[in-house]
Amino acid sequence: MAEVVFRDLAVRQGLGARIVSRSAGTGDWHLGERADERTLDALARRGYDGSQHRAKQFTFGSFAENDLIVALDRTHERNLREWARNDDEEGKVTLLLSFDPLAQTLDVPDPYYAGTEMFDAVLGMIETATRGLFRQLEPALRAPRTPRP
Repeated sequence: MAEVVFRDLAVRQGLGARIVSRSAGTGDWHLGERADERTLDALARRGYDGSQHRAKQFTFGSFAENDLIVALDRTHERNLREWARNDDEEGKVTLLLSFDPLAQTLDVPDPYYAGTEMFDAVLGMIETATRGLFRQLEPALRAPRTPRP
């Protein structure tokens, strides 16, 4: 959900070409699979298209490929920080809900064993926090690009 929401927001703000957003799990349970139908349905109800999403796994190379690594709960955050090989990699890891000043928790709940309403509630949490994250990143995204030597 978070990847789809963030990418949609960036595109709507005219900054889609300036970002790369990838979702990756910490395990290999569903590699190559589409998102859960309930996730796709929740996204569609809010006007998002999650049909292109396929499960990928986070690897050590993911640290080098990303400027920011956003975890959805503290367990994943802890795992990612433990996998980091240095302070720079560890410093890239943050929690999505830390960008929502009104969040009641720092963990996005996993709606997998819940009903449709939980998928919608989780999507709402993700949308709010993603807007907060985007507000922080937007000035850098809008800054003129400097040519690489």
